[in-house]
Amino acid sequence: MIPTRRTLLAVTVAALLPLTACGGGSGSSGSSSSAGGTYTFWDPYPQFDASSDWGKRVAACGTAAGVKLKRTAYDTTDLGNKALLAAQQGNAPDVMLVDNPVVSTLVEAGILTKTSDLGLDTASIQKNIIGAGTIDGASYGVPIGANTLALYYNKKVLSAAGVDPASVKDWASLTAALKKVKAAGKKGITFSAINTEEGSFQFLPWFWGAGGDLTKLDSAQGVAALTLWKQWVDAGYAPKDVLQNTQTTSWQEFATGDYAFSENGTWQLGNADKAGFPYGVVNIPGQNGGSAPVPTGGEFVTVPVQKDTSRHDVSKKIVTCLTSPTNLLATDTTLMYVAPTAAVQAEQVAKNVELKPWVAAVGAARGRTSGGLGTKYPTISQPMWTAVQAALSGSKSPQDALATAQSSARKG
Repeated sequence: MIPTRRTLLAVTVAALLPLTACGGGSGSSGSSSSAGGTYTFWDPYPQFDASSDWGKRVAACGTAAGVKLKRTAYDTTDLGNKALLAAQQGNAPDVMLVDNPVVSTLVEAGILTKTSDLGLDTASIQKNIIGAGTIDGASYGVPIGANTLALYYNKKVLSAAGVDPASVKDWASLTAALKKVKAAGKKGITFSAINTEEGSFQFLPWFWGAGGDLTKLDSAQGVAALTLWKQWVDAGYAPKDVLQNTQTTSWQEFATGDYAFSENGTWQLGNADKAGFPYGVVNIPGQNGGSAPVPTGGEFVTVPVQKDTSRHDVSKKIVTCLTSPTNLLATDTTLMYVAPTAAVQAEQVAKNVELKPWVAAVGAARGRTSGGLGTKYPTISQPMWTAVQAALSGSKSPQDALATAQSSARKG
């Protein structure tokens, strides 16, 4: 349901210009210390207009806070770049929803306000989810929800090929299933290996599932993961257009009914129900069995630094409206996200049992910037997706592609 929002800012903190003090949000009425006036809200959901459930929800939170909320939606990359520019120019928005790996970059640039300074309570949020927005022990936003990746499968295609989805327990059994599907005249698996953050996001479960470490891209484990993908493409188990596929176009391929598997996310559940064929969901397997660690997706509601800090009172009300325990269920149902708290997750599963495997996957997911990577992650991710492109296109071997990536990441 939620299209792509994972393109990371190709910017490092060292390259940022010094930031000027931030003034009131753009489009403000000039009345910042009292209720009323206009507040600005930026998000990465251009697919939702004002008449959508999301657009109405944002507007309602402005009304509840006693203000008019002027919402502007940008592509993820565009939003991040505009946030940096707006902060430099002193006209940052009042509230901003950003992709979770971007939070550390914006914090390093001095743009975001600590949740503790705003009086926002984050105690009930799962540690692995809020970890992506936590730097040096301080959180700088509230996760609106989380999503991650798993394997959707087409029951008809697998049945015709004589494949039991329960047999898919590791890389070898998955590859064997793909071989049977191809022999039965159908197609194997779709995924996104595009040269953006989406490509890295989709590669990470296989990289981590082999035991890979993001600080050592060219390890034997990393090479094994990239070799697996290359073998699939070379054997025709995955289409060559994975090099151009976004998560959306990859899903569209699966929706034709010709493919056995699709690596995709929670946000496709609504589309899966409309696909016209029976489907199921299994966790992405690790190389030698078990579920592979998957990356945490989703956005954080953040409050940019403002010169006029009295605006933060209303901004806090808007953040609370979207993320409080009483409102999270409605917010995450609108976005088809898994809630970031155990209590609301239980409510979600009670209402929609199809979310159960996704709740389990999110519970075991890893933040891409976690483990102290922070702003180093973009300097690792870009060389990684470049290596994936080089290997799958045949211009370099997996080993050589990842060796080049590691060298680039080290310089970054």
